[in-house]
Amino acid sequence: MNSPIMIACAHGTSNTQGAAEVNALRAAIAELRPGLDVREAYVDVQQPDLVDVVAGLPEGEAAVVVPLLLSVGYHVKVDIARAVKSRPGSAAAAPLGPDPRLAALLDQRLREAGVTDNDVIVLAAAGSSNPNAAVSVEELLGQLRELRSNRMVAAYGASAKPSVPDAVAMLREELEGGAGAGESAGAVDVGGRVVIASYLLAPGFFHDQLAKAGADVVTEPLLPSPVLAEIALDRYDAAVAKAREAAAHAPLEKAAHAPAQAPQKAPAEPGANAQQGGLFKAVRRFVTKYFPR
Repeated sequence: MNSPIMIACAHGTSNTQGAAEVNALRAAIAELRPGLDVREAYVDVQQPDLVDVVAGLPEGEAAVVVPLLLSVGYHVKVDIARAVKSRPGSAAAAPLGPDPRLAALLDQRLREAGVTDNDVIVLAAAGSSNPNAAVSVEELLGQLRELRSNRMVAAYGASAKPSVPDAVAMLREELEGGAGAGESAGAVDVGGRVVIASYLLAPGFFHDQLAKAGADVVTEPLLPSPVLAEIALDRYDAAVAKAREAAAHAPLEKAAHAPAQAPQKAPAEPGANAQQGGLFKAVRRFVTKYFPR
């Protein structure tokens, strides 16, 4: 059985380096799975647009859209879901995050930046108007807390609160012992810094904004890393398995929900018909004789 086409769908960016990193991710996916047809698509900024890619699929070919996105949000729930619904035989995989491997990769980026146990950390995500996105980020934050003892909070670049600058300001105030507090007010200088952990896939608009949020350190985005390609293939495999399981159960469910047919009456035997006819004639004679019109 041929494997479904993978449509590796990213957000899209005007940042040259960010676009190159995402293209390299697609190449890494294809390298890990020789023979898999991996196609490019975007939900914003770049071309080809996901809707056009889905519409242009070969007739009769199945496809799985893998969101190269870190959490559930508008693009997953609306843009990707709508594109998949328009094409029978296609399916959508889960986004890349949350995943313990991403938490481990964030921990690696923090170590690369020289972050110590005394530093406080803002986990900075892009943000979404969909509340499920914040739930995903909080889950990832919980996974990161299992790896590090730092004080950590989640914050967002847009559409959710707290914003990254607000979270940075809050943690800096904590380090200084409170708003306007000095040593006489009980502040204890532990040499800590405010660090932003960039929970973003690649360089682009949102990552550029992190440098303006007032932190002492900003880590590099998640790419490049082979971990992202491995997670993308896991999401693809899970979606394929789910689609095949649903297809296997479909005939059984159809049979179970089919309306029961009323049993057909066996044709009456000739003798029975004759008896019924004779009885009818006798009754009619009786009525005609005793109840004339």
